[in-house]
Amino acid sequence: MTTVHEPAVTTPADLSVWPASTNDNRRGDLAVGGVPLAEIADRFGTPVYVLDEAEVRDRCRTYRDAFPDAEVLYAAKAFLCRAMVHWMEEEGLGLDVCSAGELELAVTTGFPAERIVLHGNAKSPRDLETALRLGVGRIVIDSPSEIARLAAAVGPDGHQKVMVRVVPGISAGGHAKIRTGTDDQKFGLSISDGYAQHAIARILDQPQLELTGLHCHLGSQITSVKPYLLAVRRMVGLMARLREQHGLVLPEIDLGGGHGIAYRPGEQALDLTTLARKVRMELNEACAAAGLPVPNLIIEPGRAIAGPAGIALYRVLAVKRTGEHTFVAVDGGMSDNPRPALYGVRYAPRLIGRHSTAAPAPVTVVGRHCEAGDVLATDVELPGDVHPGDLLAVPVAGAYHLSMASGYNLVGRPPVVAVARGRARLLVRRESLEDIRSRDVGL
Repeated sequence: MTTVHEPAVTTPADLSVWPASTNDNRRGDLAVGGVPLAEIADRFGTPVYVLDEAEVRDRCRTYRDAFPDAEVLYAAKAFLCRAMVHWMEEEGLGLDVCSAGELELAVTTGFPAERIVLHGNAKSPRDLETALRLGVGRIVIDSPSEIARLAAAVGPDGHQKVMVRVVPGISAGGHAKIRTGTDDQKFGLSISDGYAQHAIARILDQPQLELTGLHCHLGSQITSVKPYLLAVRRMVGLMARLREQHGLVLPEIDLGGGHGIAYRPGEQALDLTTLARKVRMELNEACAAAGLPVPNLIIEPGRAIAGPAGIALYRVLAVKRTGEHTFVAVDGGMSDNPRPALYGVRYAPRLIGRHSTAAPAPVTVVGRHCEAGDVLATDVELPGDVHPGDLLAVPVAGAYHLSMASGYNLVGRPPVVAVARGRARLLVRRESLEDIRSRDVGL
């Protein structure tokens, strides 16, 4: 059992993007969940991911409180492990999965399949077979070709609830690569050109498929409420046309997720309370104007639950000064966090494990991989005496880090450690060289 260090005063401006349990005792011993981060690095090695269980659970409850009459599904693609599945079930959330792998992990952990939604733009035969075999609650149809394939897999005597992912023609999100609400990307069926309506008509010709509602996802890192309100109006408009054309009244509307969070102090995040209030008002008003009953609302937060609960810990391997630049190289990088290379994401790393009185200096924190683009944080301030052996902690590392990790340079993926009430426990072990060797059967 890990010892709980003395409580300490926090600096809100410095720790605003850290878990609420974070304490700083001014000696550099930053603690999360009652466990000093330096102790975790010594016990489990680095790189290592730390997940604050209380922060995860608190964020689940915040969503349940903000959307008391909605169905909240955790978007498992952000980060999934057996413990996360267990926490989601205990906190009353459903799951949104994108593959047979995510689905099987959830169900074999004991999560009820009927509370799981499967979607993705190109579901494999295995994805669909697994979903039907395990009895997944809903399958979101993303392309016309899925309709016939799914109907055939269900069989004439079977039954499966489905939704249709529509594209409402709304540009929203923090980067072009994570905007999915417009007609120029791979997801969904367009409302504006009639593809969504045509697909729905085909679904209605398949009696074994029960269409329960419309689904959309506008993108990621959205910090404004307005795109969601516009999506509500356009989706309710489509629902009204479907009633006119087919006499169909759909009972569900899914607005997806994409709720933006702050990665550095001072950055904007989506106001969840405002979102919940205005979406509910917009939905009620739009349905009243169209003469429709108000459908059940579904939302799918992922990053907003997992992201702020995670911290990545790295050990400094080298400090190199080249011209006007100082590079601080750590023992991880783009294999455990590809997001800076993919989206230009910026983080706020912090020196932990010792107190430094040196003046801060601008540095670029880089990874160990053989790529010039292996950069974790550009032009950030660290103490001027940072040196090999130091520990760096990167907050807001709970989402799309380990879930997007790769095997580049065969360094092995880091472990995940949960902290709660002064104790640390391993959730996912470090990927070993033996793990890597055992997959290679080429000799």
